Amino acid sequence: MPAPGKDTVIGHDVWIGQGARILPGVTLGNGVIVGAGAVVCADVPDYCIVAGNPARIIRRRFSPSDAAALCEIAWWRWPIEDILANEQEISGADISALRTVAARY
Repeated sequence: MPAPGKDTVIGHDVWIGQGARILPGVTLGNGVIVGAGAVVCADVPDYCIVAGNPARIIRRRFSPSDAAALCEIAWWRWPIEDILANEQEISGADISALRTVAARY
């Protein structure tokens, strides 16, 4: 359980399904998907999919190394022009193409 008084933190590129509840003090990592109606009462690591009551990790969206690379690339911090120009690479999680763009920053 999260520590009392701890802030609730929602990472970048997170999808939260309808009716899901995120309890106070929980941290959702980057790229997390929360299933509809889930009750999240514990921290969720980057790029995991959670569902249920209480929410549990159903699976990981990417390997741990790819998830770490996506967090390092941090495409959500890019100028909007670069995000739009690289939408296909972002949607397809093309790590090598994204690293090339991220090298500019």
